[in-house]
Amino acid sequence: MLEHRPYESLGGIGRDWLKARLHFRFGELGRPEHDPLGALYIWNDDEFAPLSGFGMHPHRNVEIVTYVCDGAITHVDNVGNAARIEAGNVQVMSAGSGVLHSERNEEAQPTRLFQIWLAPRSTDGKPRWATRRIDAGEESGRFAVLASGEHADVRAGALFIDADARVLGMKLRAGDTFVHAMPPRSQAYLVTTIGRLDVAGVFMAPRDGLAVSERTSLTITAVDDTAIVMVQLLAPAHLDAS
Repeated sequence: MLEHRPYESLGGIGRDWLKARLHFRFGELGRPEHDPLGALYIWNDDEFAPLSGFGMHPHRNVEIVTYVCDGAITHVDNVGNAARIEAGNVQVMSAGSGVLHSERNEEAQPTRLFQIWLAPRSTDGKPRWATRRIDAGEESGRFAVLASGEHADVRAGALFIDADARVLGMKLRAGDTFVHAMPPRSQAYLVTTIGRLDVAGVFMAPRDGLAVSERTSLTITAVDDTAIVMVQLLAPAHLDAS
C-alpha cells in the first residue's frame, strides 16, 4: 500500500520565525488522517528564519533525528553538548529520562530541516546525543544508513537510535532508478528534499511524503536530480539481536 501525502496537503504551523509542515498529526496539529506509522509519529519540515529558533525546552522518552537540508542549526543542551549542525550532517538526541535543549538558526540565511521523532524501545534511560557528517558520495545512487536501531548498522558507522527503525538517505541523478528491498512486515516513510520522483507509479513533487506498507520492494526513479530521506520501520523480530 502506498499513501501519498503531497507537501501542499500537509497541516502547518506559521509563526513570524517558523514555517512548518507536518507529515503526521500530533495532538490537534496536522491533518487528522495523517496517522503515525509504527514507531514514527512526527516528521516536520521546518524552516527557521535567520537568528531565530526554539529556546531551552524539555523532552522525555523520545528519539529525535534532525536532518539539515539547507543552512545550519545550533544545538545546546543541559547535559554538556553544544554543536553547529550544517547541511550534510545528521543529529540524534535520545531524551531518555529528560533533557533540556535549544535548537536555533544562528545563521544570516534561513535554515531548513527535517525533524523526525520516534518512540523508543525503552523508557527513562540516560540521555544521549551524537552527530555525524554524511561523507561525500556516501548517499550517491544507494541508501546510506544514517541512524539505526540495528547493531550491525551502528558498527558500520550509523548513529544509534533506541527504536525499531533505520533512517536512510540517498541522492539520485535524473533518470536513475533504484530498487529497494523491503524487509518482511516492515513499513516506511520517505520524503524528497529536492527534485521529483516516481515511486512505484506514484509521482512525488519536492518535499512530498509517501507512506509505504505491505510491499516487498520499491522501485524509485528520479525525474530530476534529487535527494531522499526515508525512515524504515522494522518489525522487532527482524532486528539484529547481536
